[in-house]
Amino acid sequence: MTLVQQAELREPSSIQPIWRVLGSLRGYVWTALGALGSLLLLTVASAVTPQLFRWGIDQGIAKQNLSIVLSSAGWLVVAAIGRGLFNFGQSYWAEAASQGVAYDLRNTIFSQIQNLSFSYHDQSQTSQLLTRVTNDIEQIRAFLSTSLIQVINSIVTLVAIAVILLVMNWKLALITLTVVPMAGFLLANFLTRNGALFKQVQEQLGDLNAILQENLVGIRVVKAFVRESTETTRYTSMNDALVRANMKTIRAIRNTFPFIFLLSNLVTLAVFGYGGAEVIDGRFSVGELVAFNSYLLLILQPILLIGFAAPAIAQAVASAERVYEVVDAKVEIRDRPNAVPFETCGGRLTFENVSFRYPGATTEALKGVSFETRPNELIAVLGMTASGKSTIMNLIPRFYDATTGAIRIDGRDVRDFTLQSLRSRIGIVFQETTLFSGTLRENIAYAKPNASLEQVIEVAKAAQMHDFIMGLPDGYETIVGERGVGLSGGQKQRVAIARTLLTDYSILILDDSTSAVDAQTAAQIQAALDDLMHQRTCTSFVVAQRISTVQNADRIFLMDKGRLMAQGTHDELMQTSPLYGVILESQVKRSVSV
Repeated sequence: MTLVQQAELREPSSIQPIWRVLGSLRGYVWTALGALGSLLLLTVASAVTPQLFRWGIDQGIAKQNLSIVLSSAGWLVVAAIGRGLFNFGQSYWAEAASQGVAYDLRNTIFSQIQNLSFSYHDQSQTSQLLTRVTNDIEQIRAFLSTSLIQVINSIVTLVAIAVILLVMNWKLALITLTVVPMAGFLLANFLTRNGALFKQVQEQLGDLNAILQENLVGIRVVKAFVRESTETTRYTSMNDALVRANMKTIRAIRNTFPFIFLLSNLVTLAVFGYGGAEVIDGRFSVGELVAFNSYLLLILQPILLIGFAAPAIAQAVASAERVYEVVDAKVEIRDRPNAVPFETCGGRLTFENVSFRYPGATTEALKGVSFETRPNELIAVLGMTASGKSTIMNLIPRFYDATTGAIRIDGRDVRDFTLQSLRSRIGIVFQETTLFSGTLRENIAYAKPNASLEQVIEVAKAAQMHDFIMGLPDGYETIVGERGVGLSGGQKQRVAIARTLLTDYSILILDDSTSAVDAQTAAQIQAALDDLMHQRTCTSFVVAQRISTVQNADRIFLMDKGRLMAQGTHDELMQTSPLYGVILESQVKRSVSV
């Protein structure tokens, strides 16, 4: 089933999200009132203008009174200046309010993205989140600054002009006002039937951005495998789908708005014919007919403005729904009501029959894992790929919560601690290294921005990175490219290690943190880390693929298919674990062949 067909099967978007957007204007009540006040004054100035024409024609031109003609002309100039000033006022204040709401929404959604659990990010496309933070919020801002003002202005104008027309000639007014309910029905039908279509356009844009993002990040892979033409075709195909979705919205507009224009023209003809007959019979003056026709334009213009605003409103409704989907997303990992700070660590970390399954997965990543560490113990976690090593590390700082079982530090469940205090006392170097735009010093001091240069140099030396940095022209002030471009994989890993060592950690986790460096450098880093780990931590974990890097650990945990198969020192496992012997033998053979 295509994306277009899927969109057609979706329920129409609810307008409730747009009411939430309007509710956010409470934070900018005076600015919004300024826009509303300017709008009302603009309506008054517009409503007065036809009456000035009628006065000038009936009392001035018809009676050849030059004084009345000049007076009416003067007041028309004043009304024109007023319309210009009030129109500027409503646009300025509406834009100011919309910018404020957009500012708040951007901060709210960004803060929510920071707080959302790993499980949410595991299942969400980065490109879709980017589209919601940028394009969707811009659609909402445009609605508040333009479309909303158009709709309010149109409604106020319709009511005001309808009253004036009924007072002037109620029969002719009824003919004129028949266009309002008919146009309203067509517009309501348009919004109801096409809400899901506009949401689909935004999702298609997110999918297109996904391909763009993948190619920007993976451009080296694309070029290495000569896939430029394939990626161009894939992007073009998705771009074509976006164009087709946009054209469906154009066709929806085409099927609605010509009928509104037709109704407007028919009403104009009816007014001209009936009003002309009234003038000929002496029941209506020429000035009144001119004024009535002017009001007719004023009453048709709001209907057309609402028509033009309808697609933007539908787009804003879809965008608001997508934005609030993120804002309202459940934060699965959060503090318990009576959570306490994690302040001291005695060194006893316990897994009690812990099992875990990743959201959306069909099999468990951990199955009944139990162990307990001793104070100042260095634990190495070893195993094949997808054996559950990194999953154990992810559960300690509560990136995820165990499906069953419990994880305790000094006898207390990790869920009893506040997240901020727990994670701030756990130093972790991830398997995948992420650096940020800025200098090397800023990247190393990321978690401790006020660290002195001496402290930064100390941890850089421990990570075997100091000599390389000093060899650069700008030393520690060297700018790191986006995502660490310009540094090798091993250099980025060492920066990440230094960054972690600078934190006030009590538990240290190194998740395969030396996989991208050579064996000699890994041994040097490990020797420096051994001293630091025994000096500063209550427990240290080292996840590794190579047995050679963990032989000096106090204990080695051997993982296989989510289970803790064996534990002990290197010598003990050599004697008791066939699996350990198989892994060691395969690595020895690999090193010999190399």
